[in-house]
Amino acid sequence: MASDPHSTLNWKALFRVPGFPFFFFAMLISLFGTGMNFAGVTWYVLGATHSTVNVSLIVILVTLPGLVVPPFGGVLIDRVDRRYLGITIDAARAVIVLGTAALAYAGRLALWELYSMVLLLGVGFAIYWSTTNALVQELVPRGNLIAANATVLIAVQGGMAAAGALVGFIYERAGLAGILGIDGTTYLISALCLLLLRDGYCAPHEFQNIRLVSSSPTIEAPPEMSEPGLMRTDEPEPGDAGRGASGVFADIAEGLAYLREQPRVMALGFTYACMMAGVISANVLVVALAKDQLSVGARGYGYIEMGWAFGAVAGGLAAGTMARKKPYTVMVVALAILAVGHMMFPYARVLMAAVLMNALFGVCRALGGVLTQSSIMASVPRHLMGRTQSAFSVISTILQVGMSFALGWFAEHVTLSIAFLLLGAIYGGGVLAALRVRALSLGAEKTPAPAV
Repeated sequence: MASDPHSTLNWKALFRVPGFPFFFFAMLISLFGTGMNFAGVTWYVLGATHSTVNVSLIVILVTLPGLVVPPFGGVLIDRVDRRYLGITIDAARAVIVLGTAALAYAGRLALWELYSMVLLLGVGFAIYWSTTNALVQELVPRGNLIAANATVLIAVQGGMAAAGALVGFIYERAGLAGILGIDGTTYLISALCLLLLRDGYCAPHEFQNIRLVSSSPTIEAPPEMSEPGLMRTDEPEPGDAGRGASGVFADIAEGLAYLREQPRVMALGFTYACMMAGVISANVLVVALAKDQLSVGARGYGYIEMGWAFGAVAGGLAAGTMARKKPYTVMVVALAILAVGHMMFPYARVLMAAVLMNALFGVCRALGGVLTQSSIMASVPRHLMGRTQSAFSVISTILQVGMSFALGWFAEHVTLSIAFLLLGAIYGGGVLAALRVRALSLGAEKTPAPAV
């Protein structure tokens, strides 16, 4: 596996890429608000209902749109300017959250209205995350994908770290209305950053005249990606697939056909889906751990979340170095630590132990996420990236919805330790998928690439 330290670790060169600093700050400020929102809403619902099942409903509602929206959202991502799409989603989310904040400030916020806000944010998130991933691939030279994904993860987790550090203090003083007001404002700032990212309208097909060859990325596409059918120098015009309903379904079918032909990409997607499902659904249990077992209040819960975020930042900084040798082994080990560690999490009896364990989980999640996402970006043609990411989002959503309800039910009706055991099992599924990725990648390296 080729490696080039300059292509993976040259952070200064990455920030000289036109528009990337604006993208970085957009992600940083947006995820700061999102972290405040999720922690604040979760704590508010648990305090109002005293039910982990109701907390799990928040996670289900925010992820449920991922079952329906991504297939069509993926086609949209591959057809329109991804920058404008991100701006539109940010602006819509700002209106929704600020409206809910106004209701909370006036003391007229009902629980069903809060749940409605979460559901609508889930619709936006179902498209937004795949949009930003596709935009990274579009902005950054292929040789810098590891550094780009690590930097984006640092922005995401840096925002979450700041949110974790402040959410408890802000919630105690400004309540849910203050939390939501901050979140809505961050969406507006994020939209402004994306607006400044570049000028003009740039549809995804305009980037397809560049031949998709590797420039020594740390995680290379395997030889299977060198087949002429996937190494296209001239992409179809955007009208070729049609603009009507038949064209949309034809685009979806094209994306599914691609995934059927790429078992390694599918294994990478399932690895990533298991990590995302574990990260999102874990919030159901972490808030219960902080409130009911450790009795540390909103501030202690914020510290636990901050531990995760700081660990993830550290993992993002280390990802470039760790990827230079045996990246797939690192991926497997990171997922294994997540699996075993979460099974042991309920036995953390003091706040400091919980914070340190969550920091370790953050490191492992960062390593696994950066390596998986970079490998996907190095393998998938740009004109299929939106549909590929959306397909993985559907898989992740199915796992998240099932896991969130199951974790909430087990925590409330059985024991918290059994619920954490189930959470460890989903990461165990990620370990198996990562082992398959490693086996397919090593096998592909031993197979000569066909001539193009």
